[in-house]
Amino acid sequence: MQTKVLTLKLVVFLATMNAISVLAQNAQHHPPNSSSRATETTIEQMPAKLETQFALSALPPAMRDPTTVYVLDPNKGYQLSRQGTNGVTCLVERTAWEQANFRNDIYVPLCYDAKGSKTFLKVIMEVAELRIQGMTPDALKAEIENRYKNKTYHLPDKPGLSYMIAPVMRTWMMPDWQVHTMPMPHLMFYAPNMKNEDIGALPNSNVLYPFIFKEGIAEQSYMIQLIGASEKTRIPADEKPLLHDLCAFRDVLCLANKEQ
Repeated sequence: MQTKVLTLKLVVFLATMNAISVLAQNAQHHPPNSSSRATETTIEQMPAKLETQFALSALPPAMRDPTTVYVLDPNKGYQLSRQGTNGVTCLVERTAWEQANFRNDIYVPLCYDAKGSKTFLKVIMEVAELRIQGMTPDALKAEIENRYKNKTYHLPDKPGLSYMIAPVMRTWMMPDWQVHTMPMPHLMFYAPNMKNEDIGALPNSNVLYPFIFKEGIAEQSYMIQLIGASEKTRIPADEKPLLHDLCAFRDVLCLANKEQ
């Protein structure tokens, strides 16, 4: 009887080890795809050339050559990719601090003029550094809000704008404020502390016309103007090679992928 029990235990043990071996082999041959990685919080580094092109796509083509670009090193923060001469700076934002939610699948290419590069862009860069240093999402949100409150962060001292006409972006978006992958080419004019009422826009007015968007805090409010329908159609066609490379890099950047 004892021999039978030992034999049965041996069979179960061998079957279990075989199952584990099969699972391990499957894991090696079928690694998690980029959709499954979207639930993780560790930021995946994008190839520098691709990230530079993605960042610059937020600008009209004629403005790109003399523009400064930073790319994100997930271990160090934003690093200079190329130095420009026109005062405009571009990067791909990977952390939406105002959401207090660290994801690894947020991609927002944007460019600031000279004034914005010295103010709002500085915030994005320091957000990346604080996240890398290990600050929690809630603590990071509170820290940025406090830095505006104690005047560590300053606002642009004259009107200006941020360019965001890239062919694709992935972040929290209207109308449901969930994470989506989609084109939403637009311009953001600096409008700190302004509300829709200040420009006569209704809370639920047509987004084809200017409206105020508060990015987490009143100081980071912008007047949004979407670009025209014909230009919106032309941008993806002009940027087809970039869209192909982005989709090959991560499937969450494929325009067909609009799920969270």
